[in-house]
Amino acid sequence: MVEPTSGAQGLPRTGGPDAGAGAAGDVDGGGDVDRVVGAGAASDLDGGGDVGSSLGVGTRAGVARSGFVSVVGRPNVGKSTLVNRLVGTKVSITSPRPNTTRRSVRGVLHAGDAQAVFVDTPGLHRPRTALGQRLNDHVAEALDDLDVVLAVVDATASVGPGDRMVLARALAASVSGTAGEGGADDLGGAPVGSSAGRSVLVVVNKIDAARPEQVLERLEEAEAEVRSTLGPDHEVELFPVSAVSGAGIDALVAATVDRLPPGPAYFPEEMVSDVPEAFWVAELVREQLLHATHQELPHAIACRVVEWEWPRIRVEIVVERASQKAIVIGRGGLVLKQVGTAARQQLPAGTHLELHVVVDKHWQQRPDAIERLGY
Repeated sequence: MVEPTSGAQGLPRTGGPDAGAGAAGDVDGGGDVDRVVGAGAASDLDGGGDVGSSLGVGTRAGVARSGFVSVVGRPNVGKSTLVNRLVGTKVSITSPRPNTTRRSVRGVLHAGDAQAVFVDTPGLHRPRTALGQRLNDHVAEALDDLDVVLAVVDATASVGPGDRMVLARALAASVSGTAGEGGADDLGGAPVGSSAGRSVLVVVNKIDAARPEQVLERLEEAEAEVRSTLGPDHEVELFPVSAVSGAGIDALVAATVDRLPPGPAYFPEEMVSDVPEAFWVAELVREQLLHATHQELPHAIACRVVEWEWPRIRVEIVVERASQKAIVIGRGGLVLKQVGTAARQQLPAGTHLELHVVVDKHWQQRPDAIERLGY
């Protein structure tokens, strides 16, 4: 297999931060919120502008700041759409299907003399396959070496067991520096950052799709959950935002950058992601397949680049059964043709993209196959 070098800089990021808008159930619309909870709550709920241009918060007395910001949450809370919005361009694929993100994706925000590296992570869930366990492992790794955690919940749904697990893991990482299985009882009521010096910001996403009273309910539920873990007097910072419209994003970015430690840049200014080009192209194909195929297929689909001789790129689409192969190809090859056309629109002009479908039985249950596919 021939692949280009890492860095994902040769291929442009197209479509802007909203590319794939509507992912994970995000819907335009919704009203303003009259009240917010917590010291860090966003107040600019009427829309968001260019994140980078709004920040004079990147420095203190000329001291450069940099750090890693892990974005965590259960499946379908809109983490990838949020990371794209925070970075200002598309660095992660999106879809309405759960567990679209299968490995940590880093997106780099350059804000004055500050650099925030946002780490998009798979949805934290109870795994049923070897692939599911691998996705959770990626989340744990992302929580193991960081400066700030953005714990994301969905404004349109009550805080449930999955959200509580996410918050417990995020708070555990902030206190102990690890994202182990421990929950509230393992924290001993210690305040966030008491030993690790890390901040947890709770983000209530999709306020555009929720009624104002729903947003207030989510803010109150999230606040209560954090206080039940860390003590009733603990300060809770909550940020109601819309990754789709940009509402509340400037306040979230300002608070995040303000919590980064002094330090040099990790990436050059022209770099927005460290994802290898071959992986990025394979993900673009998978994104279009998720939009085009039936609901039962997403977890069974994987993609990888098997040949790269620019401008010719050959992508292998892996499914688990022959019946799934037929669905991916479509009658007369129509589905595959539509997927190829949509993916090429996000690649440089002149790209010759070839798609080939293969069956690899039970690949989600086989660690060797998962490793081979880059997850």
